[in-house]
Amino acid sequence: MPHLDQFNPNTVGNPNNNIFGLPSNEAESLLVVLPVPWEVTVSYGAGTSRAPEHVFKSSIQVDLFNKDVHDGWKTGFFMREIDKKLLLKSDYLRKEAELYIDYISKGEKVEDNKFMTKSLKDINEGGAYMNNWVYEHCKELLEKDKLVALLGGDHSISLGYLKALAEKHGQFGVLQIDAHCDLRKQYESFLYSHASVMYNALEEVPSLTKLVQVGVRDFCDEEWELVCNSNGRVSTYFDQTIKERQYEGETWKSISEEIIGQLPQKVYLSFDIDGLDRKYCPNTGTPVQGGFETEEILYLIKKILDSGRQLIGFDLVEIGVGQNEWDSNVGAHLLWRLCNLMVKSPAV
Repeated sequence: MPHLDQFNPNTVGNPNNNIFGLPSNEAESLLVVLPVPWEVTVSYGAGTSRAPEHVFKSSIQVDLFNKDVHDGWKTGFFMREIDKKLLLKSDYLRKEAELYIDYISKGEKVEDNKFMTKSLKDINEGGAYMNNWVYEHCKELLEKDKLVALLGGDHSISLGYLKALAEKHGQFGVLQIDAHCDLRKQYESFLYSHASVMYNALEEVPSLTKLVQVGVRDFCDEEWELVCNSNGRVSTYFDQTIKERQYEGETWKSISEEIIGQLPQKVYLSFDIDGLDRKYCPNTGTPVQGGFETEEILYLIKKILDSGRQLIGFDLVEIGVGQNEWDSNVGAHLLWRLCNLMVKSPAV
């Protein structure tokens, strides 16, 4: 495989190379993309477990020039192979989860059905297995001083990475871009639901000192109460409130500065693509009207770096799979921009 120094970024993307058509290898790459093909607990639209392979394919079409981080790719971006065993486990448990969700949605009691009781046990054990899989792989990469980007898969995949980051970095904050709070406790009795990932993070990662949520527009009473009673550990910028402030004359610049002021020095970005307007992610699993333009979020991230804060890791999750590959195209371009900003981050 040719070294990056001899690579021509203006040539046609080579599908035999790694992500973005780069002739990269893991050993020489600063940033490693870890695909996590998992969607067991999704509660509406499915397909995101296949997103990593679709994003990889679309990434070959991404132009490698980036005016914000010129030649960032020369630090090396590499995506690991998709773990087929993990994908098969997700597929199997997803079928069980579909039957289980259908059963409880009709008001049936789980304890009255031995099959459903076993399914719930299997699904929860599967979630614990996936979390540990992510933790072990991220820990291994972090110990090699790699920067890590998670590519989902549903939002439940983030927890293991957050645990690994806590061991390496100590205290840090999370900036969550999302249409949902993901603060439900054991949603549908699933211990590691995509709708519970931030609740689990707050419970299981004590060094996560601050969670700042941006773009939320679909949430329940339980989540509202948790935000209101978090003693400042959680700050939520609801989509409706952001837009109303803008309607009354505030700029996205001033709101962004306020958001950034809530964050500590070390920041993890958790990017659920449904935080964007649905025109960018029509096949995401749980779409909600409203949301951001892509450049609004990228502006916010750039301003975080300009403030001197460190971006210590990120995930990009809930990308859908559609017939025309638009979702994966947007996902690939976002992943490219985020990878470049990640290698720009100061003193990671």
